[in-house]
Amino acid sequence: MEKKIIRTDNAPAPIGPYNQAIQYGDTLFISGQIPLDPVTGNLVQDNIQTETHQVMKNLQAILTEAGMGFSNVLKTTIFMMDLSQFGTVNEIYGSYFTGNYPARETVQVAGLPKGVNVEISMIAGK
Repeated sequence: MEKKIIRTDNAPAPIGPYNQAIQYGDTLFISGQIPLDPVTGNLVQDNIQTETHQVMKNLQAILTEAGMGFSNVLKTTIFMMDLSQFGTVNEIYGSYFTGNYPARETVQVAGLPKGVNVEISMIAGK
């Protein structure tokens, strides 16, 4: 199998030495996405709702570029600065799926890139 780099202008460019996603065979590994607007390059930090929606839109753009969608997602990891906001993040996150939910863990962390409140990574498969 060959490692294929997945890149789209519809999601933020990496801010370090990594790729948006790597596809290996039928499996897609998506790097953690933060609420960066891919058009402006600015952070979307109005509130936890807008941050979470932007993260999910960024993930959706990468999935689309790989010929997949949220129904292909096998596992996610949600990193949050404050788990007291989990209910809000969970509701928004869940709205992007149609009941075929992936495995998941959610962890509170001491810090995230650029001071954001939420970051989500995914593994998907065809």
